[in-house]
Amino acid sequence: MPKAKDAKPRIIKIKLVRSPIGYKKSQKDTVRALGLRRMHQTVEHQDTAALRGMLAKVIHLIEVEESK
Repeated sequence: MPKAKDAKPRIIKIKLVRSPIGYKKSQKDTVRALGLRRMHQTVEHQDTAALRGMLAKVIHLIEVEESK
């Protein structure tokens, strides 16, 4: 069944829990592109396929919480 057009987009909260120091530059760049600048900082993004790919790349550095 297709989603309704008025459905709210899913929001994902992302928190940086490990420092990207010592990891590859591409992983550091991904953390920055997510909007994470400091340890324990939390940002919110809409759930998209591109975002999921970014999260998979740095899942060892972050905590992800899905909103309902």
